[in-house]
Parts: sequence; C-alpha cells; structure tokens
Amino acid sequence: MIAIIDYDAGNLSSVKKALASLGKEAEVTRDIQKIVHADRVILPGVGSFGTAMDMIKKYGLDRAIYEVVEKGTPFLGICLGLQLLFEGSEESGGVEGLGVLPGRIVKLPEDAGLKIPHIGWNSLTLQNEGRLFTGIAQQPYVYFVHSYYLQAEQEQIVKAVTSYGATIHASVERQNVFACQFHPEKSSRIGLQILDNFTNVQGGV
Repeated sequence: MIAIIDYDAGNLSSVKKALASLGKEAEVTRDIQKIVHADRVILPGVGSFGTAMDMIKKYGLDRAIYEVVEKGTPFLGICLGLQLLFEGSEESGGVEGLGVLPGRIVKLPEDAGLKIPHIGWNSLTLQNEGRLFTGIAQQPYVYFVHSYYLQAEQEQIVKAVTSYGATIHASVERQNVFACQFHPEKSSRIGLQILDNFTNVQGGV
C-alpha cells in the first residue's frame, strides 16, 4: 500500500487518482502506523512552508517521516513536499524544514520579467541517471506551480533541472528519498510514467 500523507496541505486526491489510474492502491492518511508500515510513502502539498511545517509537527508526522526515511522505504516529495524535505525556506524565515536533504528553498527572481508564481509547462534537462526518469527521453515537459525553488547543496543528488529566471533543481534523489518540484500527477503521460517508476523502485538505504 502507498501512504499519501495528509497534513491539511491539499492536492492529495489528484495524487491518489493518478496512482489509481496506474492500478496502484493508495490511502490518504495521517495515521502514523499506516505511514510507517506502508510499502511507499508520498508527501504532496501546496501552500505555505511555515504553515505546512506547523501542521506536520502538530500531527507528529515529522517523526513518521524520519522513521520511513531511516527504514529505507521509498519516499516521494511533490512540490511543497519537496521543499519541506530541505533545511528551510525564504518563504518562512526562521522556520526549519525537515532537513532530510541539504539545501535551501529560495524565491524565484522577480527581476527576470517572468510571472510569479511560475504556473505552466517546462521541459526538464535530465542528469545523473535519476531512477524516476527511467525510460524517459531528454526534455520531457512537466507541470509546475510554485513561487520558490530548490538550491540543493549536493549537485549529485539533482536528477533534473529547468530554467525559469534561474536554474531550478526540479528533481532530486538520494538513496530511498525522491522529490519533484513539479506535479507528476498533473503532467499527463510523462507524469504517470514518473509515478509508475517510483512505485517500482526498490527500497533500502
């Protein structure tokens, strides 16, 4: 079973629906035992970094996430879920993220003449042999909705980048932890293939 973590951040049903279209059983839950014992775990989300961290801690989900990661269970963060895995965000100064991966979340530059938030389709440049992109050719188009973006500390964990006024680290992977700034559940055939690839990766740290 795939656990989709519910911390009142929205965008959960579309992830469950996308997985169902792939024939995968998923449950939206904040039950810590179900999350810890799931075969795979997904942390989606849209909204404010600071509010999201407050809700994760309110429900004790931070402890569950750390346990899942330590166990080697495949874990996927989507959009805000990617951002929360890192150390902090300019959106909510002083609020610590989960710190599972090293890096910071920064605001998209306003001086580039581009609309913020960034909403729409961008192509990805794939690199470093990301397992989420198995069988996917270079420059696939995926769907973004965000105002802040990742600057990862470790270049080798970055598996896809895109450009929108800055070089955006659009997908990362380290051991059993995967994350996408874009929304695979809203990215048509390519997005479904990415989700399918996630459901087929092996666990372990």
